[in-house]
Amino acid sequence: MDIKRFFVDQLKEVYQARIANAGKAESSSADAADHIRGESSRREDAKAAAMEGRLASGHRRRRKQAVTEMETLLDFAEKGIKRFRPTDRVGLGAMVDVRIEDDEGEEERTLIVLPVGAGEELSGPGGDGFVVVVTPRSPVGKALVGAREGDSFEVVVEGRDREWTVVDVA
Repeated sequence: MDIKRFFVDQLKEVYQARIANAGKAESSSADAADHIRGESSRREDAKAAAMEGRLASGHRRRRKQAVTEMETLLDFAEKGIKRFRPTDRVGLGAMVDVRIEDDEGEEERTLIVLPVGAGEELSGPGGDGFVVVVTPRSPVGKALVGAREGDSFEVVVEGRDREWTVVDVA
């Protein structure tokens, strides 16, 4: 099993669920707005119908954004996911082990650099560990892309200044 493909497929499932949930919420809000408009002519009801309409618009935007991101992910996956050697620079498709140090201590994480899905935690096969998705546009991704094994950089995450060191690239 190609582990990178496994994680990309899992992220596809995340996007499919987002699209479905946003579509259901959009439809529900639109139906509620139509129902309120059809049942009453009171001013308060008109305000409630307008609010439901705005909710439907927000859910529509969220759904369209998820569809766009899903298309980006599918396009990336169709082109093939690059295999990296430990001496390569980090780029799109790389899995990277990093050591993160701050005043509170040290931890290690595995990251995967993908075009979308920043911050998503994906579980390994059989629930064995997890990886965190970073994108080249995220603060960590900006610092990580182009780095090599042994490189260190500082990034502020959640208000904490942390030093990140690339331990392994695959």
